[in-house]
Amino acid sequence: MKNKIGFSALCLTMLFTGCKENTKKETVETKEEKVMKEKILFVVTSHDEKGNTGEKTGYYLGEVSHPWEVLTDAGYEIDFVSPKGGNPPVDGFDLEDATNKKFWEDTYYHNKISNSLKPSAVNPSEYKAIFFAGGHGAMWDLPLDEEIEKITAAVYENNGVVAAVCHGPAGLVNVKLNNGKYLVEGKKINGFTNEEESIVKLTEVVPFLLEDKLIEHGGIFEKSEPWQVHVTIDGRLVTGQNPQSAKGVGEAIKELLEK
Repeated sequence: MKNKIGFSALCLTMLFTGCKENTKKETVETKEEKVMKEKILFVVTSHDEKGNTGEKTGYYLGEVSHPWEVLTDAGYEIDFVSPKGGNPPVDGFDLEDATNKKFWEDTYYHNKISNSLKPSAVNPSEYKAIFFAGGHGAMWDLPLDEEIEKITAAVYENNGVVAAVCHGPAGLVNVKLNNGKYLVEGKKINGFTNEEESIVKLTEVVPFLLEDKLIEHGGIFEKSEPWQVHVTIDGRLVTGQNPQSAKGVGEAIKELLEK
């Protein structure tokens, strides 16, 4: 009887040990899967005021949340960077939009965007794509951020995808490549149009008109009627006209990365 008890105890011990080892292996594999995820860098503004109007602005929530949903559902890891780092200002805060709500209530990603990286902390070689969210704040700080411009050029010249939506292309207007040419030069591109800026009555408030500046730096500007979905793809450059185009930009990035 004692031998039988001893044998049974030994079997249980071996079974328990085996379970623990399998659990450890699964944990290690899960961690490795997380480490191996391909990464995309989202750029958001740190600027929080529309000129001298006293009206607040920031990154436009839907222009982050909708591409985020498409790309995280596809298995990509998203990092966030802003000119000042830390917690960037948010505009278009509408939690009746189910995707906005999903993003805002995601503890992991809410923490990531609330503690956005400074440009100096970014290694461009880690990213398959870089995406510029809009929001009027982007018009003031993104065109002046030389560090983010260099990150963008590095991602592009490493065969990565560069994308932006609405006012996000403001972050592309001054990006130059190693050949000294503007990234947008000779490429089909779009963004928030002069007509749309006029409709929101900010033509005289923004530091420049995005459509005009993109054309000035050699972009071949495309557009649709105000507030219509319009996504332009030229090689590895993807741009969207307005908030309505944000999901489409995310889908275009996904499709390019899957090629």
